[in-house]
Formats: sequence, C-alpha cells, structure tokens
Amino acid sequence: MAGLSTLAIEFTVSRMLQTVYGTSNLVWANVIGLVLFFLTVGYFLGGRIADKNPDETLFYKTVSLAGFSAVFFLLLTSTLLKSAAGAFASLNAGVLVGSFLGVIFALAVPITLLGMLSPFAIRLAVDDVAQSGRISGQIYALSTMGSLFGTWLPVLLVIPLAGSRLAAILFGSLLFLVGLGGLWRSNPAQSKLLSILLLVLLPAGWFWGSGPIKPRPDMIFEAESAYNFIQVVRQDNCNYLLLNEGVAFHSFYCDDGSLPAISVWSSMAAAPYLNQTEGWQPPEKMLVIGLAGGTIPQQFLRIFPNLLVDGIEPDPEIIAVGEQFFAVADERIRPIVGDGRYMLNQVSGPYDVITIDAYRVPYIPWHLTTTEFFNEVQAQLSPAGIVSINVGRVPNDRRLVEAMTATLLTVFPTVHTVDVPGSLNTILFATNAPTEFDAVQAHLNLLPADTDPLIPAVLTTVQSGFQPTISSDTIFTDNRAPVETIVDSLVLNYIFQSGVQALPSTNQ
Repeated sequence: MAGLSTLAIEFTVSRMLQTVYGTSNLVWANVIGLVLFFLTVGYFLGGRIADKNPDETLFYKTVSLAGFSAVFFLLLTSTLLKSAAGAFASLNAGVLVGSFLGVIFALAVPITLLGMLSPFAIRLAVDDVAQSGRISGQIYALSTMGSLFGTWLPVLLVIPLAGSRLAAILFGSLLFLVGLGGLWRSNPAQSKLLSILLLVLLPAGWFWGSGPIKPRPDMIFEAESAYNFIQVVRQDNCNYLLLNEGVAFHSFYCDDGSLPAISVWSSMAAAPYLNQTEGWQPPEKMLVIGLAGGTIPQQFLRIFPNLLVDGIEPDPEIIAVGEQFFAVADERIRPIVGDGRYMLNQVSGPYDVITIDAYRVPYIPWHLTTTEFFNEVQAQLSPAGIVSINVGRVPNDRRLVEAMTATLLTVFPTVHTVDVPGSLNTILFATNAPTEFDAVQAHLNLLPADTDPLIPAVLTTVQSGFQPTISSDTIFTDNRAPVETIVDSLVLNYIFQSGVQALPSTNQ
C-alpha cells in the first residue's frame, strides 16, 4: 500500500499541477525530482529511527500518519492551486511562485513518511541477519508491485472517472486505514486515539474536495480526462476550449456561425489557394491531426461545403466536448481517436489538405516534428496536396519555426511562412509540388462577387502575414529531435526578457 500510494501521489500531484503549470518537461522533472529527493530523506530517517526504536506500534503509527498527510496535504495543494489559477489569469508572478513552493511543502511531508516505511519494515521483519537479503528483496518486491498499481489505477481509472481530488482522498485513506488496522493489532488504545484524525479528514475532504477545480466566472464546463484537464468558457456568444494550464484557446464556436476574428484556424483554410489558378479544383478530402473542438474543419467546410474531413484526436473526452459545445457532430467530419502519428498510418488517403495543429508551446510532441514523420505525411497527400502546420514562437526568436522549416524542406519542395497577425503563431504551408506564394493574389483577383466574405478575409490576412522562408541548420529526426531544448530556452528567455506580464492571456 505504501508503494501504491507513493506513485499515486506522484501522478495525482502532476495532474493537479497540470491545471496551472501545464505538463511540460520542466514540470515533470520537478515533480519526479522532488519525489525522489523526499524519498531519499525518508529512507535515511526511516533506517535510523528503526534501528533506535524497532517498535511495531511506532511503525504502524508512521503508516497511518503517511496516509493522513497524503490526504490532508494533497487537498491543501488543490486549494493552493486554485489561488495559483487566479494568479495565472492575472499574471501575478509572486503568487504563482508562492503556490509552487506550497506544493513542494505539501509533497515533503507524505513522501518523506512513505520513504521511511520500507527500511522500517525490513528492520522489523529481520530476525536473522542471514535472512536479511531475502526479506528485504520480498519487501521491495511488494512495494514495487504496489507501485505498478499506483501507476495504473489513478491514471487509467480513478482520475478519469472521479477526478484528482477524489484520487488523493482514496489512496491516502486506504493507507491510513491499513496503518490503523495494524495499530489496532499492536496497540488498540493508540489506534482509538489515532482514529480521531478521521474527524479532521472528513470535513477537510468535504471543504477542499468540493467545487470546481479551477474556477472562472465565464466557465460553463470542466472535466478531467485520462489525458487533459478540460474547460469550456463562454465569452459573448462564443464557446472557447481551454486545456490544462489554459494559456491559449484551442477551439471556438459561435452561436450564429460567425467569427470573433480571423484566427490561426481560419488562416489555415488558405492552403488550397497556394496552388496555381490554372486547372484549380477545390479540395475533396482533408485530414486534421489535432481535431480538438473541430474549429479547423468548420472553417474549411464553410469555404468548401462538399469537403470530407477525417480528424485525429487522442482524447475521446475532447471529442465528446466538441460534439456538445462546438458543433462537431457533422456528418462530413469523421472523428478518429488515437495518436496522430500512429493513426496517420492507419487512415486511407490521398488527402488534398493535411493540417497539423498539435503544436502548442510548450507542448510539442516531438514525434510529430521529424523528417520521418513528414515522409509519412507526404505518403498520404495527393500530387497537389498541401500541409499546413501551426507552430508557436515568441517575438524576436524564431528558432523553432526555422528548425521546423528546415525539417519540412527535407521532404517538400516548397515551404511558405505566414505569421498570424495579433498572435504568437506561425503557419508553415508545405506543398507537395513546387508553388509560388503569388498564387494567393491570383485567386483573390478571380473571386466572384458572391463569394463568402470569409475567403477574401482569410487570403488578405495570409498575405499580410507573409514572411521570407528561412531555415536553420537544425533538422529534427527520429534519432535526434531537440524540440524540448529549443522550446524551454525560447519560453524562459522570453519571460526573463519581457517579464511574466508579457505572457498571452485568454481574457478578452
């Protein structure tokens, strides 16, 4: 149970942090590193205390306190992160740092106590030094077996079904009850005394475990899936999708089908107009990698109503949210649940357009950035097919865009670069046949008078954001793709130079 609780706490804390600080490598490195550090402290203290006082009652009291502290401090963490969420929305760096330090404190107590248990248990179990190797091996085997269940149960079952706060209550309470049972066997009087802590856990669980995880005045939905923390907010007459830390909108849908503004998603619809006007045909089939709430297909379908769209999305809960709040339930859109690269090789092309909107700094799946991946993309394209990719950047630092460009040019003959006005996004259009950007103006000149106004708006916006295509010396491959290194440096340099107030905000 201690092994189970240790890993369950690690995954539960990481899920709690995901709602504010995201799931970048920096966050994971801090969570794993802190868990290992506090376990180290616990191993040291547990061994020394067990040698000085090898008492079974003390051992079970430690088990019970480890379980109690797991519940108490993880629920306290959820409260700290609520204040951190408000600080993130207002870009209050002091509160954000303070909340993170509070999370460190919350981890320190239960993980240190959990680390004390294995050396303590070994000391109690060993009567004969000749059997110490066998007994310590059995105890660590049991602990590791528990850790396996602590890895699978919260991630695959408890958190998606019941949420991270209930996971904290469940796994900590189980350990507390195990310790209480052992204490009842060794010292019934002290077990009765310790059971009073239940009177603390019950109101704490109700107080800290109730209400929304990350409250916002404009929120109309929130949920925890196996992959993401999902929120839907409503501003004016539009719904917006937020994921995890909620730095940026991932999809939108307005009640009357209107557009709040020309955006990254609508700008991608310019892709077919990069082909020459002579013999031009509207696209018939399209693949979207990163379907989210279905905004990209809806922009394309407004312009090309006969288009058939396959949309790949790894999180089925997001697809359900898209159907409920973003009108994805369209017979022309076929949602496909699965990893983008794996499902790319399972679908049936050829596609006239493939859009990739799975890059959202700092969350860039490296396996969707490599030369080998783009070779697989090209294999699914029609001869005149075009790939459009949304790549994040920061002002005065285009290293990620230029590395992506260099990688695309190892597969495609032409890459066009467009900065979306008013955003930190660049769209890279890679064409399966050589093209010239002048084709956009040629299509503008030929638009009939009754054209949907979205088309000239998109083409004009794309023209205004046109940038020279520049590639770097960095090419991402399956063997070496230093995406995280570039992104970490890019984001941190931007914050240090411009301050946390320069970060984008979802508040209109």
